[in-house]
Amino acid sequence: MRTRNDLRVLGLSAFHHDSTAVLLQNGTILAAVQEERFTRKRHDSAFPHQALAYCLAQADCAPQSLDLVMVAEPPIMDIAPNFRTAVAAEVAALGIPADRLRFCRHDLSHAASAFFPSPFNEATVLVLDGIGDHSGEAVMAGSGNRLDILSETLFPNSLGLLYSVITAYLGFKPNSGEYKVMGLAPYGKPLFVELLTRRVAGLDGDGIFRPDMSLFQMKGKTALPTEAFSQLVGHPPRLAEAPLSQFHMDMAASIQALAELALLRRARSICRTTGSRNLCLAGGAALNCVANGKILREAGFDGLWIQPAAGDAGTALGAAMAGQHLLHDRPRKASLGRDAMQGTYLGPEWPQPEIEARLTAMGARFHILPGASLLEETARALSEGKIVGWVQGRMEFGPRALGARSILGDPRSPSMQKLLNLKIKFREGFRPFAPSILKEDAKEWFDLEGDSPYMLLVAPVAQQHRRTMTAEEQSLFGIDKLNLVRSSIPAVTHLDYSARIQTVATDGHPRFRALLEAFKARTNCGMLVNTSFNVRGEPIVCTPEDAFRCFMGSGIEVLAIGDCFLMKDDQDPSLACSTLQAFDAD
Repeated sequence: MRTRNDLRVLGLSAFHHDSTAVLLQNGTILAAVQEERFTRKRHDSAFPHQALAYCLAQADCAPQSLDLVMVAEPPIMDIAPNFRTAVAAEVAALGIPADRLRFCRHDLSHAASAFFPSPFNEATVLVLDGIGDHSGEAVMAGSGNRLDILSETLFPNSLGLLYSVITAYLGFKPNSGEYKVMGLAPYGKPLFVELLTRRVAGLDGDGIFRPDMSLFQMKGKTALPTEAFSQLVGHPPRLAEAPLSQFHMDMAASIQALAELALLRRARSICRTTGSRNLCLAGGAALNCVANGKILREAGFDGLWIQPAAGDAGTALGAAMAGQHLLHDRPRKASLGRDAMQGTYLGPEWPQPEIEARLTAMGARFHILPGASLLEETARALSEGKIVGWVQGRMEFGPRALGARSILGDPRSPSMQKLLNLKIKFREGFRPFAPSILKEDAKEWFDLEGDSPYMLLVAPVAQQHRRTMTAEEQSLFGIDKLNLVRSSIPAVTHLDYSARIQTVATDGHPRFRALLEAFKARTNCGMLVNTSFNVRGEPIVCTPEDAFRCFMGSGIEVLAIGDCFLMKDDQDPSLACSTLQAFDAD
């Protein structure tokens, strides 16, 4: 029940990619979700009507009872002249008084999303953005319920901008496909690092960029390489969907190596100059989990916390947090060493009777397996090599599937990575997959320092689980290395013996944790391949209907939603669909 002292703050991002709504009550996150999950339009930039409605319903809250609506400004180059007017009109249409509407600058929204939910009472905050509020980077000091700016690095001196330019040059969609470049990098050699550092980026000893802008051009909101850039590196841009050559892999390796070098230099410089023992990260470049692993190990900080919704979806949360703490001066709650993100399980869920009704209306055929029965049958299917769609509890907020809306597989299978990429996700075969592992087992399998609950850190596979390559295998180049078995968990071991890890603690997602335990009881391996429940270009599934359509339009063999257990072979063949055709390539 709400008390007189409660403060209800709605945070919004709108009219920029990844429109989002977040609701706080007295500092606690009640709900957070991106609009794309409802509209099925990836990175939807429309005003988040459905996300907002979900947040209000979660709190049984009428719009008029909100105390504050905080809107995150888009990056400065995305702000249209009528942005505030358009937002104000949408808010007024909900019956919310105009005096309850406030706006929060873009980089402050990122910083607030990184510091206020973190487990630290004090920390330095590093915002790594593409453009932001005329800045590509901002450094702020967080203490208690305060945030103070220390420095800004102005556009175009931005790692995010440079990484996006190379993403476009390599034929992937900028501001979307950067993770593909990171996944491609281990297939190449960083032959162009010196060229990029000296002639393109102008990187200095503190990790600051001063790029040569004659090599880039702004096309609307996006930076693209010019003909001069192509001449400098000696190759034309790759067309989307064109074959990948060794040169492309080497360029990916080079920009990734440059990113790791720059971020490590920047983090070390900040550690020296601020004296802070803790670092918080947000902004799109903070999703570079390989660089994050190096910062954790080598930058000199005692603590590192990364906002799991580090991209622009997280600015809605940051705006709400800024309203709570900076505008209304409300104190932060004691963290007791834990963050405030509740595992990111902040989106919609459905009660069992509604799941059954929705599936029945879709024509699905299923069995009801309550409690441990569902876990045992799912673990058995996984141990037999089947691929499982898994929908349990509240949906994750942010880009990662963390055991609520996941596609799962056996990490020990040599064919699982290829099968998931080509037959399930319909995406490039070089893309790696992440392991989710029982927290207490992580050190047995990986050289990981600390926890990684949000799948934001990369660490090496432990030496005892690696397989030594033959001389012939070591002589292979590029994509020829793709199908080599490198460890006892080949489905999650990338080319460089690394893995992007999610550790699942006893206080994590309870049913996902129980499934890992059931799989370990069968296989002595408390780990599963975990990738987001969607196909290429599709937002992560939200509803039972979304999940059933993806199940019937892909090679997923088993679907577990709540206590409902579905086998592909039991379904009406006429319900098969072409899910891939419904979404644009990412």
